[in-house]
Order: sequence, then structure tokens, then C-alpha cells
Amino acid sequence: MKFGVLVFPGSNCDHDTHHVIDALVEQPVTYLWHASEDLEGCDAILVPGGFAYGDYLRTGAIAKFAPVMQSVAKFAKSGGLVLGICNGFQILCEAGLLPGALMRNAHQRYICKQVHLRTETVDSPFTHGLTAGQVLQMPIGHMEGNYFCDDATLQALRSQDRIAFRYASETGVVDAAANPNGSLENIAGVLNEGRNVLGMMPHPDRSSEGLLGSADGLRLFQSMAQSLTTAIK
Repeated sequence: MKFGVLVFPGSNCDHDTHHVIDALVEQPVTYLWHASEDLEGCDAILVPGGFAYGDYLRTGAIAKFAPVMQSVAKFAKSGGLVLGICNGFQILCEAGLLPGALMRNAHQRYICKQVHLRTETVDSPFTHGLTAGQVLQMPIGHMEGNYFCDDATLQALRSQDRIAFRYASETGVVDAAANPNGSLENIAGVLNEGRNVLGMMPHPDRSSEGLLGSADGLRLFQSMAQSLTTAIK
């Protein structure tokens, strides 16, 4: 089992993500440079947060053309696990690996704070270690986290159980008061049709140790490792 963490010019959560896999999940992990097409035999790809290519033009708009993303697209199409966090989510949407888009926050302000998420599905390699309706605490840090998609896509996400997380209150109530950025239906994370690609705006990498205020994010990485262990066996 081997994890790969993508590194773009402007990535700033690559070391956080690498640390979680190396020190906490205790699995082999390597950095994958944006200009290389070689995924180095990795079994899972992590697309970290930050400001890839300075977020010029539009978040993720340049990163989708990086050589490494061409390989990630092929990897995902073959069923490989891909997790995009914050800027990583934006990149995956721009690259067409996930539906929808991340627009500017409804209040036009950068938001950095702890939020709560309600687990909407446990039918994925990333969430099978959770329970349906389980509330997790994680931080967000973004200007463009307002998830949007058209009506047909939204209906598909609902009917196919592909909404992974919704912003919620500490007790799991999904309402406007719990929505930090204006995201459609409080959506905080979505899956692709194959359920092997997950994008989410909150940071599990920044909430994997109690010292950071919450260790809830670690469960997602552990779920990925367990899924890979099962697949390898």
C-alpha cells in the first residue's frame, strides 16, 4: 500500500497530508510533483489544499492541465482512490473528475473556522468507517467553497447517494445557519459515479490529531487504508 500526495506550485497542505499518512496512518507515502506523469506505483492519490498555480484565472483552472493530473485522471478511471481536499476539490471539479463547481463564498469573504459535517453516506472507501448521520468536526479555510451544480446533477447526486457530507450543526441539523459559504443544499463533499473519487472543502488533514482541536478527520484516511488493505488481499 502506498499513498501519493500531489505537489503544485502554491500547495500549502501537502506536508500536513503527508504527515497524517506517515505518522498517524503509518503507511508509505510519497510526494508527486505536478510536472511529472509518474504516479510511482501509488495505490491512492491525495490532492491537498492550497493555492495551486496561485489560483490564477480560477481555482484549479490551471492545475487541471498539469501533467500529473492527466495520470490522475487515468488512475481514477481505472478505479484508483483519489481524495481532493479544499483546493484539491476545486481541482478535481475543474478536471472533470467530480461534478459541479466551487464558486466564491456567498458573503464574498475568506472563511477560516471550525465547522461540523453530517455524514450522508457510508457507502464509499472514504466513509465506510463512519456511521450514517455521524457528525464530524473539521476546519475550513477558503474563499471559493460555495458548491454549485445544475438541477440534473443535483438529482443524480441525491438518487445515487453521492453526497458524502453536508454542513450541519453540532447536533446534525442541516439548515442555513450551519452553512458557512452558501453551498447548494449545504453540500460539503461529493463522490463520483464510481465512488472512488471524493472531493470535500473541509480539511480532514487539519483535524487528524487532538492537539489541533479534533481528530475526526483521521477516520477518513483510516477508512481509505482499510479499503486498500481489503483490495490488496
